[in-house]
Amino acid sequence: MVVGSQARILYADAEGRTRIAAAFNEAIKDGRLSAPVVLGRDHHDVSGTDSPYRETANIYDGSSFCADMAVHNVIGDSFRGATWVSLHNGGGVGWGEVINGGFGMVLDGSADADRRLRSMLFWDVNNGISRRSWARNDGAMFAIKRAMDANPDLKVTMPNLVEDKVLDSLF
Repeated sequence: MVVGSQARILYADAEGRTRIAAAFNEAIKDGRLSAPVVLGRDHHDVSGTDSPYRETANIYDGSSFCADMAVHNVIGDSFRGATWVSLHNGGGVGWGEVINGGFGMVLDGSADADRRLRSMLFWDVNNGISRRSWARNDGAMFAIKRAMDANPDLKVTMPNLVEDKVLDSLF
């Protein structure tokens, strides 16, 4: 399988992403890097794409045909500290077939950048991992359970798993 939520590479969980971003921010703060760094993500990630013919192809709850996840992602990122966000159409499947959300965040070595990166990345990554877990992606189910164990304030409804043949018989 090349595309769809079952095959989609999750890259890293929220903890991994946060540690990478925090290391960049710390390197700026202590002078190992001499300029700010822009942390960015277009739509090629766990959270920002509604694409019923590719990334979200096998999400059977109907949400693959609307822009809910990309919009939730952009709004959530903006309120949690992204420097800028984008909501756009297109991608590899063509205009009118997908909605994408992206972000940019400037890391400048400050305590405020550290606070924003921890808040925003926690949302950005876990938002997408939640959706992938609803698509029954084993790695996503593992990652979101681990995130909920690490942060008791995070509550994500886990999917009710059924045999593939039951789902296949519905479509």
